[in-house]
Amino acid sequence: MTEIRLLLTAVQYFTRIRVPAWVGHAQEQLAGAVRYFPVVGLIVGASGAATLWLVAHVLPTPLPVILATVVTVLMTGAIHEDGLADTCDGLAGGATRERALEIMKDPRIGVFGAIALILMLLLKISALSVMPVWTAMAALIAAHAFSRFCAVLISFAGRYVGSAERSRAAPVVQRVKVGDVMIAALFGLPALVLCGREAIVAVVVALVLLGLVFRWCVQRIGGYTGDTLGAAQQITETGFYLALLAAPAGPL
Repeated sequence: MTEIRLLLTAVQYFTRIRVPAWVGHAQEQLAGAVRYFPVVGLIVGASGAATLWLVAHVLPTPLPVILATVVTVLMTGAIHEDGLADTCDGLAGGATRERALEIMKDPRIGVFGAIALILMLLLKISALSVMPVWTAMAALIAAHAFSRFCAVLISFAGRYVGSAERSRAAPVVQRVKVGDVMIAALFGLPALVLCGREAIVAVVVALVLLGLVFRWCVQRIGGYTGDTLGAAQQITETGFYLALLAAPAGPL
C-alpha cells in the first residue's frame, strides 16, 4: 500500500489526473515518490500516443502530432514547459547566481523563456510529424519515460538549491537515494525497446544533453531547482526525438 500511495502521489503532483482522496495532499508524501516519475512519463506518453493514433485516422499530418502534444501538455499542466521557460529566463538573463534564482521564481515569462518554449515545441512537433505513426507513438512513450528518468539522475547526482518554501517538488528532490534511482530505471528504461536499435543513439544523445544541462546549472547556480529539472526533461525528450531521426537504420 505504501508504494501505491507513492505512485499516486507522483501522479497527483505532476499531472492533472485525479487520484483517490485517501492519497492525501501533504508535501511530505513526495519523499520517495521520485522513483515513480518515469511511470508518470509512461502515462503521459501513452496518452499522447493514443491521441496521435486516433487523430491520424481522420486528420492529416502534422495535426495528429500537434493534438497529441496538446494532450500531454494539458495532462501535466505544462509544469515541465514552465520549468524550461523559467530556467532559460533565469540562467540566460541573470548576471549573478542570486539574480538568476530570483528571475526563475518570477511567474512572468521573459524573452529567453518564450523563445526557448516556442523552439522546443516546434522541434518536437516537426520531429514527430516526419516519423511514421507507429514510430512516433513508440517515441512518445519511450521519450516521456526516459526523460523523466534523466530528471531523477540529476536530482540524485546534484544539489538542490531552490527554495524549499516555494517549490512543491522540494520534499522529493532533496531525498533521492540509490534505491529510488534503481526503481526509476525499472520503469524508465524498458520502453526504449519500442524504438528498436535506434534507441541506443537516442539515449546517448539524451544523456549528453543531460550532462550539458547539469553542467550549465552547476556553473550558474551551483546545483538544480524544480525548474531546471523540468528543463532537463524537456531538453532530453526533444533530443531523443531528433536523435531517433538521425540514427542509422538497421543493425549496428
